[in-house]
Amino acid sequence: MSTYDFGKIEEKWQQYWRDHKVYELNEINRTPYYALEMFPYPSGKIHMGHVRNYCIGDVIARFKTMQGFDVLHPMGWDAFGLPAENAAIQHQIPPATWTTSNIKEMKEQLDSLGLSYDWSREVATCNPDYYKWTQWLFLQFYHNGLAYKKESRVNWCPSCETVLANEQVVNGACERCDSPVNKKELNQWYFKITDYAERLLDDLKLLDGWPEKVKTMQSNWIGKSTGADLLFPITETEEKLKVFTTRPDTVFGATYMVMAPEHPVVGKLVKDTEYEKPVQDFIHKLQHLSDVERTSTDTEKEGIFIGQYCLNPFTEEKIPIFIANYVLADYGTGAIMAVPAHDQRDLDFARKYDIPVVPVILPPEAEEPFQVGSEAYVGPGTMINSDKYNGFDSEKAFEEICQSMEAEELGQRTTSYRLRDWLLSRQRYWGAPIPVVYCDHCGIVPIPEKDLPVELPLDVAFSGKGRSPLTTSQSFLKTPCPKCGEEATRETDTMDTFVDSSWYFLRYTDPQNSEKVFDSALANQWMPVDQYIGGVEHAILHLLYSRFFVKVLKDLDLVDFDEPFNNLLTQGMVLKDGAKMSKSKGNVVSPAEIIETYGADTARLFVLFAAPPERDLEWSDQGVEGCFRFLNRVWRLVIEAVDESLLSLEKDTQDEDDKALRYRTHYTIKKVTDDIEQRFNFNTAISAVMELVNELYKYKAKDRSSINGTLLAEGVNNVVTLMAPFAPHMMEELWAKLGHDDSVHLIDWPTADPSALVKDEVEIVIQINGKVKEKLMVASGLTKEETESHAMASDKVKDALEGLEVKRIIVVPDKLVNIVGKPV
Repeated sequence: MSTYDFGKIEEKWQQYWRDHKVYELNEINRTPYYALEMFPYPSGKIHMGHVRNYCIGDVIARFKTMQGFDVLHPMGWDAFGLPAENAAIQHQIPPATWTTSNIKEMKEQLDSLGLSYDWSREVATCNPDYYKWTQWLFLQFYHNGLAYKKESRVNWCPSCETVLANEQVVNGACERCDSPVNKKELNQWYFKITDYAERLLDDLKLLDGWPEKVKTMQSNWIGKSTGADLLFPITETEEKLKVFTTRPDTVFGATYMVMAPEHPVVGKLVKDTEYEKPVQDFIHKLQHLSDVERTSTDTEKEGIFIGQYCLNPFTEEKIPIFIANYVLADYGTGAIMAVPAHDQRDLDFARKYDIPVVPVILPPEAEEPFQVGSEAYVGPGTMINSDKYNGFDSEKAFEEICQSMEAEELGQRTTSYRLRDWLLSRQRYWGAPIPVVYCDHCGIVPIPEKDLPVELPLDVAFSGKGRSPLTTSQSFLKTPCPKCGEEATRETDTMDTFVDSSWYFLRYTDPQNSEKVFDSALANQWMPVDQYIGGVEHAILHLLYSRFFVKVLKDLDLVDFDEPFNNLLTQGMVLKDGAKMSKSKGNVVSPAEIIETYGADTARLFVLFAAPPERDLEWSDQGVEGCFRFLNRVWRLVIEAVDESLLSLEKDTQDEDDKALRYRTHYTIKKVTDDIEQRFNFNTAISAVMELVNELYKYKAKDRSSINGTLLAEGVNNVVTLMAPFAPHMMEELWAKLGHDDSVHLIDWPTADPSALVKDEVEIVIQINGKVKEKLMVASGLTKEETESHAMASDKVKDALEGLEVKRIIVVPDKLVNIVGKPV
């Protein structure tokens, strides 16, 4: 009998798939289906998280192909980014050389897994033929008022010497290099994502195929708040301080004001006063804190009085103005009215700085006089200490106060969002250049579309110091102004790499197009992506930005759909010893070593069998060995059946063993189909095939005269077919050994025969007071009365009922009888 030589088998079939272009899709003849995993950064080595992600997508792509769909299953590279630039500094090699080498290595590693990618559609975001269109998209945003430049305080990593988005600052440090992050004033490019805040929020309801957790994360990130902008006059000045509040009904309880330390009015209010230096010192102290840290509930609330007061327009009382760490300049208006009785942060601050606490809402079931303890009351109730609104329900008072505020021009109702415009400028070389120039005569001038791409120059110095390596390139820096022809200076910032990944899924639909970003007809034919797969860590940035891009493109009549991804699967992490794999922890498992020792099919099978896709997977060497043993069992089952000519044995009649085998075969077909199609429960699908393999071993061990070769062949062929998406190399080999000429991956997926799933007999379990006392084989389809009669006739049941009075009998036909008895 031939042995399972996984090395030769995997090499053989990978070469066959390449030579015959099995996975290339050139035209659509059947229903289209788009399966996509998030493309990787080409770091040079794939890890077990990659293996799991891509094997999940590969099972879905292969399964849908066998179900009769034309499946688009591409792969590419999110290839711009800081690591390549750091490598250039460290090794003095161009980022393009480092990246290209890594792509080559990772592509070979992905191929070694037998993944069904259509490599003819491969894209790399660092190639000029890709970022030409990234730049073209920037220009469309610019011409439509969605890309703009403004001076703003930004997170600055002094080590990477670049701007960081809020999400890239972790515990006050750069997420990439762990250096402390400062605040810095820079003129930066932004995308106006806030124009789409409401649509991004509303359209979450369209995403039925997304995990609720991800939709909640996006909803919270957008952070819609409905309330009012109120105007508080600053005493002894002409200034009015505008604040946003979601609780105008609590305005009578405002006992102090808080401005963001960076608020533009603060400097003016403290200038040439005794408060100027303390304010400057306090602002300097906050330089190393991210916005996330400043607003965290775990961060101690700190602030200082700035020597100025506001007039509460509803109480006519003077209330002090503070600056504090928990108010941000770019959220709302950059200032708040503080109501310590009804906001926990305000209460903590008020207790610390001995500021009055005035309750204005009486909780239900509470009585006056009401005093606030250590916790602010944030719910609805009855108005107190609120002048003419006393006794009002707080929700009614909300409306009444808003009407009064608007009538007296003290403010107006408004909606605010936590979402900020997308900062896309990066002071790096290895990114898509922003296609604008600065002309002394014409100002900001966009590059004409015919002159794209603006390519990255090669004559740059990578010192690790300075604003951007692009500033060192004389060939890049100076260029004629497209408008007036005078000398102009190119923009030296490059785009955030999230821009590249916000539209790559569209380029896959038409990757070779040199005339357009993509053909809209092709994009509309394939999109939205039917199944998108990736880590939950991308729940906010990548997924939100991709949704934003698609909505803009729809408004520009480039696509006809609203959302990029119909269904989203966020797979769990791969853990070892309870922790995420990392070099620092010394718990990394090399995919290459597993493939070399056990084969790619074993590696695939383990990551698919060990846990449901959405859960974290704990690595187990024993589990890998178990999967390898199972594949060897499948191999022996098929080879023995062929070598012993068991599949051609004839038998005139069907006995109970034959019926049981056929039932198990078709039950497994239905189970595997449902588990892949409806739930992505690959682990239970594989388990069902394992049970079928056990039954086939038992069946073929019978005397040859008792074997029905047709039924055995049906079972064996279906094992190979059902396992094909999970272990594609071995199943391709076994399919050929079973005498088939075509690829197992191109045949039709099997369909369960309903008649085979009807049993003549079923086993029913008989319980007394919930404890199993007997199991009986009875004819299937019996009524409740007939089933009860069989149960009560059992000698074991009669014996067990001695001394008990039967009070109730519960019958589940074809499954269960539970007799409830009481001692006599």
